[in-house]
Amino acid sequence: MSEVSGGGANGVSAGGGAGARSGPVSVAVIGAGNISSQYLRNLTRFPDLKVVAIADIDVARAAAAAEEFGVPISGPVPDVLALPEVELAVNLTIPAAHAEVALAAVAAGKHVYGEKPLALDPAAARQVLTEAAAHGVRVGNAPDTFLGAGLQSALRAVGSGLIGTPVAGAAAFQSPGPESWHPSPEFLFAHGAGPLFDMGPYYLTALVALLGPVRTVAASGHKARETRVIGSGPKAGTEFPVEVPTHVTALLEFRDGAGATTTLSFDSPLPRQSIEITGTEATLLVPDPNNFDGTLHLRRRGSKDTEEIPATGTSIGRGIGVLDMARALRTGAAHRASGELALHVLDVMAAIAASTQSAAFEDVPAWTEKLETLPEGWDPLEATL
Repeated sequence: MSEVSGGGANGVSAGGGAGARSGPVSVAVIGAGNISSQYLRNLTRFPDLKVVAIADIDVARAAAAAEEFGVPISGPVPDVLALPEVELAVNLTIPAAHAEVALAAVAAGKHVYGEKPLALDPAAARQVLTEAAAHGVRVGNAPDTFLGAGLQSALRAVGSGLIGTPVAGAAAFQSPGPESWHPSPEFLFAHGAGPLFDMGPYYLTALVALLGPVRTVAASGHKARETRVIGSGPKAGTEFPVEVPTHVTALLEFRDGAGATTTLSFDSPLPRQSIEITGTEATLLVPDPNNFDGTLHLRRRGSKDTEEIPATGTSIGRGIGVLDMARALRTGAAHRASGELALHVLDVMAAIAASTQSAAFEDVPAWTEKLETLPEGWDPLEATL
């Protein structure tokens, strides 16, 4: 393993545009924090990807991650983004840095796939997409859980007409909060996070995939406590402030006519993760959208029995959105976990946040893209490039 030094993220590196190269797509992971190991375990074993570098503001942490996963280069973010071999930057930094790092990657001529949310606010997210278009590079964004077997099977079921015409949805994420297990949870209770912006992307992306774009929202938000205490790790016992609502309830109206209710909470001693979609002929209980697998449950109109529908597809975990994007770079096809989808979900979350303050319905900017399911035989461990 070696460290990069010198240079910077100025100008467009060679080969940054789509279709400029062939073979596996070269990837740099930016951010070696808590979630990076989940990505690296997969990215380093997908044959169509080649992880060539890891960067972090803490260069020692980047070096340790590179050593653990057999990645040849580590170093500071600007130096890694300046590497000409890097085609796709995977942005795993904290939410407050998402837009800044994405813009640096775009300025360096790199495609960029980021963790959710795309940015802290829609204006910053639109700047990322605008700059990416100007530089001829793509933007992708988490969550990619909707590409897993559970939600892809749900999308195929709804798309096939199994439940009839979708008319309503209900989604709930409830937990006591992440401070009991996360070693540095402060950012999860800061502006740009909370249950709405931390967990909302999973549930709202699933609802958008199943029911289409959102037209308008109304919401309320509450905060159970003004401070929380870290429960594990080296900072256990440390008190920190809560800056955002920790229980959010929203009503969503979709452009195709369906409606849905959503509850997102870090205040509930009773954990709950659920999504159900009701149609004119049946109700479908969808697996947890924060996971990649699960079994679907169907109750048909007029029946007292619930049917189980096994999920088909991949459940390998985080990183399949990066892989789908990388394969699309080579073929010229559209990638599914797109920056435009992430922007729409961010617009929805921003409208929900605004509604908690205005106590009024808030409109969501129009978005009309149709999400395509993965082929049922899509295999992340197959070499296709």
